[in-house]
Amino acid sequence: MPPSPLRQPRLADVITQRLETLILEGSLKAGHRLPSERELAERFGVSRPSLREAIQKLAARGLLTSRQGGGTYVSERLSDSYGDPILEMLSRHDEFYLDVLEFRDAMEGITAYHAAMRATPADKEMLQQRFQSLRDSYADPGQQGDALREARADAAFHLAIAETAHNVLLHTIRGLFQLLEKSIVANLARLFERPEARSLLLDQHRALLEAILEGRAEDARHLAHEHLGYVKEGLMEMQRAEFRAQRAERRTQLLKGTPLR
Repeated sequence: MPPSPLRQPRLADVITQRLETLILEGSLKAGHRLPSERELAERFGVSRPSLREAIQKLAARGLLTSRQGGGTYVSERLSDSYGDPILEMLSRHDEFYLDVLEFRDAMEGITAYHAAMRATPADKEMLQQRFQSLRDSYADPGQQGDALREARADAAFHLAIAETAHNVLLHTIRGLFQLLEKSIVANLARLFERPEARSLLLDQHRALLEAILEGRAEDARHLAHEHLGYVKEGLMEMQRAEFRAQRAERRTQLLKGTPLR
């Protein structure tokens, strides 16, 4: 029996796959506006009707959406992959921040390793820019104390590493940072109570950047682990100090016969 003829994929299906790839690799992010229909058709070298059909398919799946006033956007829902009620509760309970740090340690060691293996010249330029922003947020006396700004610069640097790794873990890490932004702010604010913390954190980020730029994958993995280990140990020590202070206060209250708080 002769083999059946190969079916050529429809052009709209090919375009759909191309757009899906751009979303999966992080080139198109949740909430970002797509280039105009004419510009996209020219970039892909396809007709506008075929492109329009592909966009309609992705919109029907909830990946793209149209907004009033024109334009097609990557759905904001893609950033809600960590919208599970349990995970939202984690973001509101500080006692679980060590669990989150352990998860970050596992994920970010892998992404740092692959970033060092796969970084392109464009990736390296992006990493250096994000590090510069991080350094500015730490070093500028006028910005110090703005925990939200510093936390966002810190998260942006780590997300750049995830983007450089060129794998789907990017979406996991991005969703985690978006969910836990308040916790990251709180953690950094507590760490920065230590006078030496900013300098040490900056040195750790610089060493991690250099390992990735130089393609030292195992060093990058180790440095990511070392950095998050420092953050975890620092927060644990501060927590222990708070517990000791609370115990001392309770003892004092008992000796004085005052009501316990």
